[in-house]
Formats: sequence, structure tokens, C-alpha cells
Amino acid sequence: MKPINVGLLGIGTVGGGTFTVLDRNREEISRRAGCAITMKMVADKEVEKARRIVGGRATVTADAKEVVSDPDIDIVVELIGGTTIAKELILRAIANGKHIVTANKALLARHGNEIFAAAQKKDVMVAFEAAVGGGIPIIKSLREGLSANRIEWIVGIVNGTCNFILSEMRERGASFEDVLKEAQRRGYAETDPSFDIEGVDAAHKTTIMAAIGFGIPMRFESAYVEGISRLTREDIRYAEELGYRIKLLGITRRRPKGIEIRVHPALVPARRLIASVEGVMNAILVKGDAVGQTMYYGAGAGAEPTASAVIADLVDVARMLTADPEHRVPHFAFQPGQLADTPVLPMGEVETRCYLRMKVQDKPGVLADITRILADLRISIEAMVQKEPRVGEVEVDIIMLTHLTVEKDVDAAISRIEKLPVVVGKVTRIRLEELN
Repeated sequence: MKPINVGLLGIGTVGGGTFTVLDRNREEISRRAGCAITMKMVADKEVEKARRIVGGRATVTADAKEVVSDPDIDIVVELIGGTTIAKELILRAIANGKHIVTANKALLARHGNEIFAAAQKKDVMVAFEAAVGGGIPIIKSLREGLSANRIEWIVGIVNGTCNFILSEMRERGASFEDVLKEAQRRGYAETDPSFDIEGVDAAHKTTIMAAIGFGIPMRFESAYVEGISRLTREDIRYAEELGYRIKLLGITRRRPKGIEIRVHPALVPARRLIASVEGVMNAILVKGDAVGQTMYYGAGAGAEPTASAVIADLVDVARMLTADPEHRVPHFAFQPGQLADTPVLPMGEVETRCYLRMKVQDKPGVLADITRILADLRISIEAMVQKEPRVGEVEVDIIMLTHLTVEKDVDAAISRIEKLPVVVGKVTRIRLEELN
């Protein structure tokens, strides 16, 4: 088989790692792919920096359009990020008959339906293992390894920045603001960290996993997204006392009336294996009807872990180039004409258990008022803790764990509880996932 020529768009952290690993392991990769995979062309605005990395082993250009239009390029690897220029370049490359490898989760979550439809028309492949979980082969597992299963749910820690912050808050008893500064100092968080800490990055990844797991189009606009910026050290500590740890989870679950796609902090029992995932590591649980629970763990970011996934996609595309397009692994795991129009459930219809924390005046009858509201809205309490007031204080924390409850009923209860004259400030609600 003739060598496969690759054009790389962006040679930053992941692009540089991809070039390095592809060069270092070229013989092993060639043996696996059945042909040589050669990085022929690199596009990056920082031309001199790119030339230093490439060292004369590939042509360097500042114009990415040269790469997507070059007739000798077989596969375009897009690692520039964003949803505007990257989308334009990918669609142009597809129109020119080139296969695509990308790590761009935001682009796929928002515009994947359009991109995959264009690829299907041109009989080209779009591979995106690196878009979710860095070096963890979760996309391939969902598309191929678990293809015998009816996937029931997927739950993952898929943002290393948030996991690092929550791990440090628990271990050090530090505030969110202090740990965020430490994450920025170490390079785990951006100067503007909102994309990570508000849950958007995790929602992009969860949207992609939902599409592949359940055979539905990308539905990012229907996902519920909540970040970790309002979490306090008190809630981390109380959760620990109750036998739980707080993690930012991406959750997608099959329900009788539709599919859940949601990202939010959640209490997870400390005995669950995923609760022990610390620092910047990622972990994803998948429940299939035949296989049961499976777990995928590893580095969710970084130059070479992500490069590992990018190059695995290159090998897959190289292997499949000679296959009839109708017999390739479908982008969404399900055949293009077999995607379901199953709706995504609005968050108000989702059933969850909840942790509720409220600060109240230490007076008789307070608990009776709160439990009456919960009873009126059919919310059952599983456990309750009332903290002793500190010396000289007249306010106490009450923590409640509820049984499974419809989200809109909890919203209504919180609204009514916050209006009680004995309740101070806002009620903190964190969802609880048993994962059993």
C-alpha cells in the first residue's frame, strides 16, 4: 500500500506531540497500519516555531488552505480548535475528498451533524477519538467494542481542570478561588477558565458520547450545563462526612421518555471506584445491558496522551482507506439512516437524588416548616444532619439527602424554602448519583 500523506493544521501542544510521537514510533505505526504514515505538510501561523519543531521533515506554511487543497494530502489533522475557521477548513478539506482527524470537541458537539453529513456525501471518514478523554479510547469502545450492547448510561469525569480543583479543595480544605489560582499557576487552567469551570467543555464531550452511545444526532443545545464555581469548602467537607465525594460529572442516560444529557457537580459514594479518581485524570463509566459496567481511566489531556488518540485515528483511517465506504465503521456507530429522533429530556423532567444545605435560624419549628414544604411536593427525605451552632452564633446548617425526586419539584421546594423568614440566604442543591 502506498504511503499515507498527512497535513497537520496547528502544531501547538497536541500538534507538537502528534508530530513527535508519529516520528518516534513510525516503524511500529507502519506495522500496525500496513503502510507508512508521513507528516508531509504543517500549517501554523508561527512559522519559525513550526520549522524548529519539524526540523525539515515536513513542509511548513502559514496558510492552512494550502494544506486542505494540496492534492497529495490524504488525511487532514485539525488541531487548531475553535468553531469558525476550523469548521471552514474541515468542510473545505471534505469537499476536496480528504479524510479528517480532529480533537475538536466543541466543533463536533455544535456542528458535527453538518460535518458528518458532508463527509458521508463525499465518502470520507471523520475520526475524533482525541475529542473525548484525551488518550482514553472511549470513542472506539463505544463505537466498536460495545456494539453488541444496548447502552443504558454513560457517566464520566471528563474535565481534568475541574477534577484537580475539587481534589485539592477536598485534600487541603482550601477555597475554590485559592485552588483555581493554583491550577492556573500549574498550567491546568486557562487565564479565562470559564470554559472548563462552568462545565461547557464537559458538556461538549458528553454530547458526543450521547450521540455515539444512543445513536442520536448531536444535541448540545439541549444539554443541561452547570459548573463548579459556586461550590464551597463546606459542601466538600459535609459530603465527605456523609460518605461521598463531589465530582463534576458528564451524564447521559437512556430513559423511557428520552435521553438525559447533563453536566453538573454530583455527590458520588466514596466507595465507588470513580470517586477515587483524583487530580487531572479522567474516568468514564459505561453501562451496557450485556457487559454491565465498564470503566475507562487515563490522562484526559496533555501532548502525548492526546497525540496517542490522534495517531490511533490515523492508523484506523489508513486501514479503512481500501474498504468500501458502506462497510466502514459509521461516525455515530449506528448506520447513517438508522439514527433515532429520541428527544433529550428537559432538566425539569429528570429524576435525581439531591443534597440540600440550608442555613437557618436556630429556633423551634424550623424543621417542621421545611419538611412540610418537602412533603407537599412529594419529596422524601432519606437522611438529615443538623449541625451544632458555633459559640455566639444563632444560625445553623441543616443538610438533607432526598430520595429520587423529579427536578422541577425540587426547584419548587427550594423556591418556597428560601422564602421562609427563618432561612438565611440561598439553599445549596447538589445532585447525588449512586452509580449502581
